[in-house]
Amino acid sequence: MSPERAFYDLQVCFARTAARLADMPLAAALLDCTNLYVRFGAGRAFDRTHPLWAAYVHGLDERASVSEQCEWTWRYLQLCPTHQAAPAVVATVGCFSYAREPHGGVRLHFNTQTDNGMSPLDSRQRAARYVELRALIGHLRSHLGESGRAPGDVLIHGTSWLYNVPAYRRLFPAAYVASAQPVARLRALSLWGQFLDRHGGVRNDAAAMLLERVDRVSTFANVLSCFPLQALAVHASFAAFQDYFDK
Repeated sequence: MSPERAFYDLQVCFARTAARLADMPLAAALLDCTNLYVRFGAGRAFDRTHPLWAAYVHGLDERASVSEQCEWTWRYLQLCPTHQAAPAVVATVGCFSYAREPHGGVRLHFNTQTDNGMSPLDSRQRAARYVELRALIGHLRSHLGESGRAPGDVLIHGTSWLYNVPAYRRLFPAAYVASAQPVARLRALSLWGQFLDRHGGVRNDAAAMLLERVDRVSTFANVLSCFPLQALAVHASFAAFQDYFDK
């Protein structure tokens, strides 16, 4: 999925207000409060000296109008290795995939695109998503067995705004969903993804709500609360998933 230009315009507009509220340079707000660094393909270290980020900031005129700054951001994006924004994954089954975590656990990811053109969380697609997730957990079991690790000791993690959505939560074990905690992820697609539909278009009502809310707050500390939905972090043991699918 390639997000449309409006997704990047939204983030620039948000960053301009965040910069004003925090009394920081716009370049700092764009780094700390948007998903642009990742979208450019610069990774997830958020190193302001990274060549991809440094070149973007070099061409950014902080005194320019919002339309000029949005235009520069969009033009610069076309020059970037945006394919590197996708997370590295071990395996994919349908809409689900998983990646290794540095601490030894695994992280689930969800792709909202489907081959049949339907929403992946449509009630008619629930059985298909269940089968996919079960197959992915089966792959993980085999992968852990081959590496000599005890599956029961492995934690499965997820972070997304989607864990606010009942149709998504219903796909997972109760213990996994019950662990949900809000996390501050102003730089992550796990927060900004709520403004995209499955085709990469912007959800205009949600985007307008964000900009209206952030325009009304008086301190930077309140900008995260302006998002319609928060990113939620969840986790459960592999054993909890195995028990869920062995029922």
